[in-house]
Amino acid sequence: KGRKDNKKFLTIDEARNKGLKIDWSKSKLTKPRFTGNKVFDDFPLEKIREKIDWTPFFQTWEMKGKYPKIFDDATYGIEAKKLFDDANKLLDDIIVNKWLKAKAVIGLYPANSQGDDIVLYTNDKRKEVITTLHTLRQQAEKTNQERYIALSDFIAPIGNGANDYIGSFAVTTGLGIEALLEKFANEHDDYNSIMTKALADRLAEAFAELMHELIRKEFWGYAKDENLRYEDIIAEKYHGIRPAPGYPAQPDHTEKQLIFDLLEAGENTGIKLTESFAMYPASSVSGLYFSHPEAKYFNVGKINRDQVEEYAQRKNMPIEEIERWLAPILAYERTEKEVI
Repeated sequence: KGRKDNKKFLTIDEARNKGLKIDWSKSKLTKPRFTGNKVFDDFPLEKIREKIDWTPFFQTWEMKGKYPKIFDDATYGIEAKKLFDDANKLLDDIIVNKWLKAKAVIGLYPANSQGDDIVLYTNDKRKEVITTLHTLRQQAEKTNQERYIALSDFIAPIGNGANDYIGSFAVTTGLGIEALLEKFANEHDDYNSIMTKALADRLAEAFAELMHELIRKEFWGYAKDENLRYEDIIAEKYHGIRPAPGYPAQPDHTEKQLIFDLLEAGENTGIKLTESFAMYPASSVSGLYFSHPEAKYFNVGKINRDQVEEYAQRKNMPIEEIERWLAPILAYERTEKEVI
């Protein structure tokens, strides 16, 4: 079968040779305040509330415009203000009545990259491996001198003398949501039911943002003096990134299982992974923390068969299964196994 794309692709080896080359001898790597996992069992919702990015909340209700400017909008202004007031009244009730509960687990680990993989160690002796994370590399040809990036490029390679670290997290603000939705269903209150889901999602994102800030300034402390305004945080003007499996920089959802095992996220937060690696409750966020100032979000884009075959080997999974998970980004027609 032919290609799906007319684009040209580098071989995975060529792409690696043109990967991002960070000068690790000049990189200041910060040792975190602790390594291992830290659990937050019942995080105060009123603290999380302060970090809410309200713009996507209005988008849920199909109102275009940025918060708080949307209140002055000729079309949506009045309605947006009413919605905002209703949301905050419900949020007051949720907090006072403890209808929703927020839980989180974060982890920080000694780590080094090995090719396109990231090896995590139990301690700073770096002898005993806890787990290996796998990353995917850009392969579609670029016309300029741009680099072909994988997330592993942001972590110092094994054997170059630099002791690097990586973090991971899972947060939820959806514990208790079923009972609350049932209460509104019994009252035939569709408005507050939709409002609850929208608020729980905003709180989950705000919680992920708040945890990331605590990581940067306190627990990892690589940006102790960071002093950003609300707008700058929304615009991600801080050092480091928090990519999640299933998103453009790492489109493979199955990597989520490794993060969940690492964090013991099920026991520690009550978040479960479904068969399709969706998180339950839905108002949950998980991912990784990278601290290097050159770390940035990017889109892996389409990848070719040579990378997929090698990735399947690295993950010790059948190629058909990897192809199924990576179907949206394959640059070729996958060969379906014939059923005999």
